[in-house]
Amino acid sequence: MADQASRSGDRYATPQILDWAARTHHPADPGLNRAFTAPAAHGMPEIQLGPAEGRLLEVLLRLAGARKVVEIGTLAGYSALWMARALPADGHLWTIEADASHAAVAREVVEDGGYEDRITVIEGDALDVLPKLSDSGPFCAVFVDADKARYDRYGRWATANLRDGGLLIGDNAYLFGHLLEDREDAAAMRRFHEEMADHYLSLCVPTPDGLAVGVKVGSDT
Repeated sequence: MADQASRSGDRYATPQILDWAARTHHPADPGLNRAFTAPAAHGMPEIQLGPAEGRLLEVLLRLAGARKVVEIGTLAGYSALWMARALPADGHLWTIEADASHAAVAREVVEDGGYEDRITVIEGDALDVLPKLSDSGPFCAVFVDADKARYDRYGRWATANLRDGGLLIGDNAYLFGHLLEDREDAAAMRRFHEEMADHYLSLCVPTPDGLAVGVKVGSDT
């Protein structure tokens, strides 16, 4: 039976519990910590995933047996490092970043983390780059964490280029609390959710801003 704290809307996950769980399940890692602090050190937006979300990406990719992964939206490469850790030695991650200065920082982060043989940072607009990557598919996972007004278009590319059983993952799926508003990016994000629900076994994990996760199902499933 729920206690009074739960009924009043308070969360069981106190800061103390969250800190203990983080130290237990994904303790501090010097390489990842350097990557996490790279945006602040280079004057970039500090909008990267949190450590628990990064570990979730790694776990999901390992469960899927991922070998070939595409990331749309690199920033400083923090999430790319988490995903690269999940890949086998012959696996590869292609990560796309539109901002040249951010891509340069990401390349430094990737090299510093020792994953330059497993991660390719591609500079350019994702809608221009993605068609050029299609020949390297089908892919095992696509992670979207880029401009929100084009999530629906990124999701459609993923659906066309993922293998059956592949993962589509989208960060900021709640759109910072604006998901249900009458605005262009919210409409695109809702389409991303709805089309994921049509083609995937999916859910939206209630991380601070939502992490939409779908497993692509085949036509005979």
